[in-house]
Amino acid sequence: MHQEQQASSLDTLREIRTIMERSARLLSLSGWSGIWAGLVALAGSAIAYVWLQTAGPGTFEPAAYTPMEHATARDTGINNLLLLALVVFLVALAGGYYFTYRKNKKQGISIWNSASRKMIVSMMIPIAAAALLILVFLYQGDLQYVVPVCLILYGMALFNGSRYTISDIRYLGILEIILGCIALFVSGWVWSLYLWAFGFGVLHILYGIIMWRKYDQQ
Repeated sequence: MHQEQQASSLDTLREIRTIMERSARLLSLSGWSGIWAGLVALAGSAIAYVWLQTAGPGTFEPAAYTPMEHATARDTGINNLLLLALVVFLVALAGGYYFTYRKNKKQGISIWNSASRKMIVSMMIPIAAAALLILVFLYQGDLQYVVPVCLILYGMALFNGSRYTISDIRYLGILEIILGCIALFVSGWVWSLYLWAFGFGVLHILYGIIMWRKYDQQ
């Protein structure tokens, strides 16, 4: 009788612990969110590669050194890249939200709570800083700094957000930061774009597959 009561008490404690954990942090993001984001990033990288490949010589030189005949092409190219980046971000975000919402709905968990709000705030600070720096670098023609800033500050955003969701994304964040640091020493937009595609595309897909097998299948 005593053993049955003890077992019942342990089950109750486990239930309480589970409820507390769920209220303290946002449940795991769907692995499909990472896969979707990676596929969208690879598609965006391919489009950017074509645009940059077909741009005229000197189009993306620093603004002070851009020949007058390339100034219009430079401004148009920068605007196209910014629009492409915005579309990629919004499409990836929408898909990530959809897959995570669908997963949490099946589990009966609300996706919008205090933990998710804290997660958004902690992630948006580095992302907002990255957006400002990218605008400055693009309009100065300093493309070599755009990819490192994207990767490093996005990695910091993931690391910050890991406090409110599954801790596994901190490792993805660390990898993004390391990749961004490597990009600082890479010259040429081709290799920079490859690193961007690897960081936002390949790593996201690998992360999504691992998270799907680790959490979504349970």
